[in-house]
Amino acid sequence: MTSSFLDYYLCPEEFVRFGVAEALGKTPEFFRFGKKITCFGRSAAQRGHMPNSDPPDVLPYLHVRGNEIMLPFDTDEILENLRKERYVGAAEGSSPLKKLARKAYYAARPFLSVKVRKHVQRFHLRERKQIEFPSWPIDKTVDNLCAELMSFSVRANENQRVPFVWFWPNDYQGCVLMTHDVEHEEGRAFCGELMDMDERYGIHSSFQVIPEERYDLSNAFLDSIRARGFELNVHDLNHDGHLFENYRLFLERANKINAYGKKWSSEGFRAGGMYRNAEWSEALQFTYDMSFPSAAHLEPQRGGCCSVMPYFVGGLVELPLTTTQDYSLFHILDEYSIDLWKEEMDFIASSNGLASFIVHPDYVIESRARHVYEDLLQYLSKLCRQTKPWQPLPRDVARWWRDRSRMRIVRSENSWKVVGPGAERARLAYAQIENGQLSYHLENSSCSEVVK
Repeated sequence: MTSSFLDYYLCPEEFVRFGVAEALGKTPEFFRFGKKITCFGRSAAQRGHMPNSDPPDVLPYLHVRGNEIMLPFDTDEILENLRKERYVGAAEGSSPLKKLARKAYYAARPFLSVKVRKHVQRFHLRERKQIEFPSWPIDKTVDNLCAELMSFSVRANENQRVPFVWFWPNDYQGCVLMTHDVEHEEGRAFCGELMDMDERYGIHSSFQVIPEERYDLSNAFLDSIRARGFELNVHDLNHDGHLFENYRLFLERANKINAYGKKWSSEGFRAGGMYRNAEWSEALQFTYDMSFPSAAHLEPQRGGCCSVMPYFVGGLVELPLTTTQDYSLFHILDEYSIDLWKEEMDFIASSNGLASFIVHPDYVIESRARHVYEDLLQYLSKLCRQTKPWQPLPRDVARWWRDRSRMRIVRSENSWKVVGPGAERARLAYAQIENGQLSYHLENSSCSEVVK
């Protein structure tokens, strides 16, 4: 019941002594763990036993037995339920009326201008404003729960520092990813200028292209992306919104998608419209996926993985989308500044997380939007020089996360060391309680991060 927590931190098992406090209920439900953390799954307290409809707080059910922390839930179950969006109702998005509306929208979409589409999308998303969980614009429930459990572990070990493998290579304090999904012919034609913009500010980025129906993909165009040091990935099959409509259709399309991935030597995949199904992901033969948002209030499919850290979905490394897409910023929220992006980056940085962006070449052709993107590039360039986040290509993050998952911490005389493939890039970190709060320290570094 602790493997997901151990995978998150990669700390020695001897510091993690969790058990289950009581027999768990049979029905997964929402509950709280303290005042701020919302969870979904089976717990020692069932809502049906409560006098009101508010999710129960299970923290009072936690107790310490000897040197073991007895939790009122199964940690693995809760983290998997959140990351795989099992908390979203089974009927959500599956009613015949909603399926018909989606089919009609995607049939008409090629003939609709952005001015028309944004009004349709605003109407469709109006009910999302009432959603309390996941929290918008970013949800860090997975990360907050892991940090809370680490706090209990530190205290259970008489406030000894708990060693773990730092999240990022070397001394990087976080990670920033720039990705570009190419949706239409106009966007494909603008890719060269977009690469020029990224290069001017020293920003590395990936391009996700649609293999069929949308636009011409000549070998010269694909080679131009790779030759300039950018990454080339597969973006859906034809971006018609039906990839996950049923399992048979998904498998048929997944075979074609995989073939394009092999043909282009692409390591990454992203579904069109951020549609996704974690239970079917094993059919995708890629190194990593980028189809899960942290909080999906502004996406066609609601939900969210509730994390700002990479994680594994089967054999895939998932690199979640953790910032607002440019299309949503410009055409749904009607904001033409980087203020929201800066707020999101600050919030992500407080957990040393992954700030990942989707900026479409299609939607930064117009001068006002292009100037906003240039402001973002300038801000990111300055940020990378001053606060030292890692700014790699997505494939490099996926490779690092896979290497990190195979690392371990072992005793080395009177201290600890990291061993495993790629350990020369890894850093030993410590979790400890300072002034009542969990903080992280990197060994041989002046860095001290307080987890918020």
